[in-house]
Amino acid sequence: MKSLAKTQTGTTTCRKQPWNKGKLIGQKSPFKPKDIWAIRVHLEMEHRTRELALFNLGFDSKLRGCDLVALKVRDICHGEQVSNRAMVMQHKTQRPVQFEITPTTREAVDAWIRQAHLKSDDYLFPSRLHGSPHIGTRQYARILHRWVRDIGLDTTAFGTHSMRRSKASMIYKKSKNLRAVQILLGHSKLESTVRYLGIEVDDALDLAEQLDI
Repeated sequence: MKSLAKTQTGTTTCRKQPWNKGKLIGQKSPFKPKDIWAIRVHLEMEHRTRELALFNLGFDSKLRGCDLVALKVRDICHGEQVSNRAMVMQHKTQRPVQFEITPTTREAVDAWIRQAHLKSDDYLFPSRLHGSPHIGTRQYARILHRWVRDIGLDTTAFGTHSMRRSKASMIYKKSKNLRAVQILLGHSKLESTVRYLGIEVDDALDLAEQLDI
């Protein structure tokens, strides 16, 4: 977007609008436990098997969107069973990261694999678009925004990193074990984890809320 402005000499120049004008910037909010359950129940009631598997696995794995959509069946399965733990190589850092797969997620993923008749070498979330082997990060973002909208939340406040941050934030709030969260997120530096979770800000706000003067 450009606007016209006159200089002191009377000539007209083009002035570019700031890229972030009118946009909400900054880190996207993590989901709260009640939001997680609201989305999960909604997807279950709608019988959206693929999306339920995507949502549960995104929450458990804490993977970046690019790594989540590129998962293959063999990455999370041992034989015909969904494993309770998995390890993948992160695309961004080329470092391995492990994650847990809870019983709820294993059940959802298993149901999707059986419904879609997926084989070991298949992508877990194949694309329905010709020429794309699996859903892309933009499609994942659109799907997530639909989840957010369906339960009545503000779609501008959440993004794919909300999924990555949600369980990590819950683990930190419960344990205060920053090193454990760093490992689970696959960060090489502790400072990255602090910035990513916004821990210093959250802790400061928690302390402020405890003061009732």
